[in-house]
Amino acid sequence: MPLQPERIRAEEFRRHSPGSLVQSGTGEAWKDLLVEIYTLRDCEESVIIPAVAEPAIVWTLSGKTEFAERELGGKWWSYELNAGEFFVTTSRTPYELRWKVLGPDPFRSMRVFIGLPIFARAYKEVYGRVMKTAALREVSGGRDPMLESLLEHLRHELTGQAPASPLFVQGIAQSMAVHLIRNYALPQAEAPPRPLGLPAFTLRKITSWMEAHLDEAFSLAQLAQEAGLSPFHFSRLFKQSTGLSPSQYLIRERIGRARHLLNETRKSILEIGLEVGYSSPSHFAKVFRREVGVPPLEYRQNG
Repeated sequence: MPLQPERIRAEEFRRHSPGSLVQSGTGEAWKDLLVEIYTLRDCEESVIIPAVAEPAIVWTLSGKTEFAERELGGKWWSYELNAGEFFVTTSRTPYELRWKVLGPDPFRSMRVFIGLPIFARAYKEVYGRVMKTAALREVSGGRDPMLESLLEHLRHELTGQAPASPLFVQGIAQSMAVHLIRNYALPQAEAPPRPLGLPAFTLRKITSWMEAHLDEAFSLAQLAQEAGLSPFHFSRLFKQSTGLSPSQYLIRERIGRARHLLNETRKSILEIGLEVGYSSPSHFAKVFRREVGVPPLEYRQNG
């Protein structure tokens, strides 16, 4: 699928993030900066990647994978990523992504979302004027020794034994923003208008909360409170970021978890339905069939 998200600033949903989270930066050092390391599953039929307001940098740490991306409902296009390569995207809409890991090595990547305040300061320094929008040209499978060096320093701070240094991490983030603006920024005349949507860290907070409360009844008011917004405003921004309403997104998460439990555990279908928020087995079966195409038992039997 095409790497073209619509933005929500740097907080992608965990399921919408393709793979298993290995490590994520938290605390003062990572203010206005989201850095995460993921390991991909061997293959995936399709996931929706939400859009974020900040440009995204994805750096391949190990392995080789064939990706396919597309705009929602559009045409698929494919490319390969190898260790050391990176891509940059500032697309404005959610997109679909699927992949297949090639070879014996696990595919691990680090994703970096540099907050708009950091980009704004760097843009002002480089061009001497206020940034209208953070727009970088698209890069797929690129190589950049300077960027790789900065990313390696970030990874060391993220994974090292000692607590990350706020001064050092923020300095790396600012240096990276300057480098990206100098080498990859689109002219403001070509930059698309700044999209609306949730900030990445807010989106991350909300989707993590939803993931931890799949067995509870859906509450738009609760989610809006977690985001610090009115229910109407939150619902509108959430859909702009993800292409789904909060309730649709929750259903997608519930069914995703149910599919995993059906494949990887021996729990009964009743237990699985309860674990993902459906007290009625018939209701669970109905929703599962609508989303997956087959009822839970048949899905399990077919592997």
